[in-house]
Formats: sequence, structure tokens, C-alpha cells
Amino acid sequence: MKINRLGALLASGALVVGLAACNADEASTGKSYTIGVANFLLSGPYFSGMDAAITAQAKAKTTADLTIKTISTDANGDAAKLASDVEDLLSKNVDAIIISGGPLESAPAALNAIKAAGKPVVLVDRKFATGEYTSWIGPDNETIGKQDGEFLIKHLAGTGKVAIIKGGPADNSIGLARTNGLKASLSKAPGIKVVEAPGFGGWGSDGGLTIMESLLATNPDLAAVFCENDAMCLGAQRAIEAAGKSKQIAIAGVDGQLEALQAILAGSNYLVTGLNSPKVIGSLSLDRTVAVLGGAKVEKDTVVPSPQITKANAAQYLDPK
Repeated sequence: MKINRLGALLASGALVVGLAACNADEASTGKSYTIGVANFLLSGPYFSGMDAAITAQAKAKTTADLTIKTISTDANGDAAKLASDVEDLLSKNVDAIIISGGPLESAPAALNAIKAAGKPVVLVDRKFATGEYTSWIGPDNETIGKQDGEFLIKHLAGTGKVAIIKGGPADNSIGLARTNGLKASLSKAPGIKVVEAPGFGGWGSDGGLTIMESLLATNPDLAAVFCENDAMCLGAQRAIEAAGKSKQIAIAGVDGQLEALQAILAGSNYLVTGLNSPKVIGSLSLDRTVAVLGGAKVEKDTVVPSPQITKANAAQYLDPK
């Protein structure tokens, strides 16, 4: 599988140089594209941010010679509805479909319908375990976990108890990759003990708070906690503060969520996260889809860089919008 680690992130709506591979050609065609965006769920800020970024990039790329329209759907976490939404988009004769699968591991009915219609499909963030797709753009989740693990080893001087809060369900490949990356790093420090929470935080702040409360009850000597996303870590931080252990327990997350960056900059016990920007991935997916429609040869899989974010560099990634 050919993987290109992009050398630069989007900034102020600019494109990564060379990614679309057809900007000059597409601007002179006078074409009009309608792109369907099938979202598994829009209830979380990460996924709603992805959808908004796709729409914004479509507007940014629209010129007098190229018109791009998007139609977004929300399956509200229902796989059957996602398939139905895709059928509906195809009935509207969209030129291509972008799928934001969220925690969904596979969507055979949706991919089969798109294939039967002869349309290209670009996957964002989630790469489905089965099925054919045109292209995928997303983060290297295992690397993000490894980065957090390396940071914690240094912060803890190689000793202490680290808890892990998982999003779930048990077969969630994105969460597994992040946790496995963390554990791979921490395994290099024999003095660090890992404790995995038995339940799942459901990728939300309230879930993170509940799981953290349980961890604190059974592991009062925790030195740090890693969550598979920032939202759960923000909930965990509330539980840690309520227990009076903010000076004792360091927090490491994933995504680069606004509130997490603010907590890092504020000098709290939230010390590190890894960037998994929905704005970057969403924007690049729109560029990739337009490139495909313009006839460009594109990569099958593109990994977007996920830099480590700490207090030293958090300000450069902070976008209040």
C-alpha cells in the first residue's frame, strides 16, 4: 500500500502543495460538480467539524469556471440509515460521495451501492475494514498513541501507573490503534504500569468523567491517564479536579480539540495531545474528490501528519473558530 505522509498541513484554507494535482486544469473546464457527504453521525464536534470543513472547502474552490455543491446527510449513528442516505444521494445524481464513517467499522451496503452506480467514493478518517473505495485520507492513529506514550515516559521519568480510557466498542480499529501505539511506547519503560478501564467512555466528555471516577476509586495512586480522544479526557479532567488530584495526575489525549488546547495552554494537568484535525482532513478530502472527478490519478491512501501538541507549541494550532 502506497502511503504519502504529507509534508505540510492546511493553513487558512490553503491546499497542501501538489495534493489535488489538477488545480490548473479543473479551473479551466467550466464544470459543475455535486458531491454527496454521507455522515454516520454528526453529534460529536469532531464529525460536525469535518462536515463543515468539506462544505467550506467546496465554497473556497468554487470559481467562475468551476462550481462545487455539497449535499450532507446524517445517519445519527445508524448503519442502515447511512446506506439509505447513500442511496438517496445517488438518486440525486451526485458526481461522487465522501463518507465520514465515525466509529463504524464497515459499510458494505453503502459501498456496494456506490460501486454499482459507478461513482467514486472518498473515505475520511475511518478506513473501512472491507469494501472497495477510491481513496482514503486520515491520520496515523498508532503514531499518535506512540507519541503520547513517549511523552508520558519522559514526564513520569519512567515510573508510575498510567490509566487508559477507551472510546469503544471493543473492535473499534481507530481506538485500538491509538491504545496499541501508547502501550508499545510504554512497554519500553518497565517502571510504568498500565491500567485499562474495563468500560468504555463512548467518545464523549460525560463518559470520560464516569470512567475516570471509577478508575480513581480503584486506583488512587494514578500518575497519568490517556484517553483515545480529547473529549473523554476533558471529562476525565473534571473528575480528577473534583477528587483533588490535578497535581498528581497528568492527562494525555488525541485530536487537538479546541478545549483541550486551551487547557494545555492554561498550564493545567492536561499536558499533551496529538493533532487529528477534522478541518485539515475534511478540506483535503474535498480536494481529493475534485481531483478524482477531474481525471487526476490520486493515491489510494494518504496519511495526514499528526504532530504532538504541548504547551510549547499549542498556540500555533489554536483556532477559536
